[in-house]
Amino acid sequence: MTIGVGGSTASTELEKIQNMTLDVQPIALAEYQLRIQKATVLLKKQNCKAIYLNAGTNLYYFTGTKWNPSERMVGALLFEDGSIEYIVPKFEEGTFRTFLQVNGNLNFWEEHENPYELFGAVLESKNIQNGTIALDESAAYFLADNVVKTNLNYSFINAQPITAGCRMHKSAAEIAIIQQAKEITMVIQKAAARILYPGIAVKTVTDFINKAHIKAGIPSGSYFCIVLFGEDSQYPHGVTAPQDLKDNDIVLIDTGCRLEGYLSDITRTYVYGKPTEAHRKIWNLEKATQKAAFDAAQIGATCGSVDDAARKVLAEAGLSGDYEIPGLPHRVGHGTGLDIHEYPYLVRGNPTLLEEGMVVSNEPMICIPGQFGIRHEDHFYMTASGPKWFTTPMESIDNPFGL
Repeated sequence: MTIGVGGSTASTELEKIQNMTLDVQPIALAEYQLRIQKATVLLKKQNCKAIYLNAGTNLYYFTGTKWNPSERMVGALLFEDGSIEYIVPKFEEGTFRTFLQVNGNLNFWEEHENPYELFGAVLESKNIQNGTIALDESAAYFLADNVVKTNLNYSFINAQPITAGCRMHKSAAEIAIIQQAKEITMVIQKAAARILYPGIAVKTVTDFINKAHIKAGIPSGSYFCIVLFGEDSQYPHGVTAPQDLKDNDIVLIDTGCRLEGYLSDITRTYVYGKPTEAHRKIWNLEKATQKAAFDAAQIGATCGSVDDAARKVLAEAGLSGDYEIPGLPHRVGHGTGLDIHEYPYLVRGNPTLLEEGMVVSNEPMICIPGQFGIRHEDHFYMTASGPKWFTTPMESIDNPFGL
């Protein structure tokens, strides 16, 4: 039997879990100010007069204001001098003020009024009658389209070089939060492995993982959860009708949580029972592929070269060095932070250079059609001397958690 898999119950494991968030330090106001300062530098490099930050993770990153995007325009214009002008529905004023972290002028629009005209009026109030404005790349098309068509005196560009130019480089405070989120999810991954038994349903496992995240101090529970048994594991993001666990099945669990806005995302794959030779061969190949990607991720290397390094190992083992299966059907990894997928991406041809503070996943999944899939997913961050794991990769197919 695989070490650390089975032999316990959900109630026993939940009882063991303690609140792991008590010492977590939120992002301080001073750090938001530093982010704004960096954004103003990048604004000038892009020859932009201002950047519009829409409700969502970009608004949160730069101002600390948590607000979900909707059909109503809620956001902020950040100017070259670091000043901020918020655009908010008038009826939301009271609620918005409770979420406000970084001070700025609040500009309101009533339900019958046009917020896109208010957008232009705010620019004019800052003596900006023309020039280039950067628009949040995550803003919905309807919003960007209306802003552009209503404000013909201005030209607009994608804000991604500014937003990602800041967000890709995590601070020590951000990395500390992400580290704790991952440690929480890693404790829960181990607990989930212990509750397994033949016949257990996927929903039973996902429900346990959600409750365990809550018990560990995450009120929202799991941010996401994928549990796959047996042949279902060949499909990276799951199936419509998941099967129950059987003896000697592959188990793939991919889950995470949100802590102070930042996300964890860890996949563990192992066998409930005794692995076959095919399981063992591909599991070990996956481990070698993940290590090759990690070793290639050095300061100054391109993101694309990390993906190339992983595929080279697969090709040398006789699998596809491209996207065909058997092999790796998707990119090696993605950035993560306030969004589960964000810049940079470890994908073929990406010329982005790896730099200190970048946080990325390393998950070169191997899919064997009609049989199973193996995904080892751990994340690392770039230090001045190279990559550093947030979580220790799996040890072996017989002892995946290194117990």
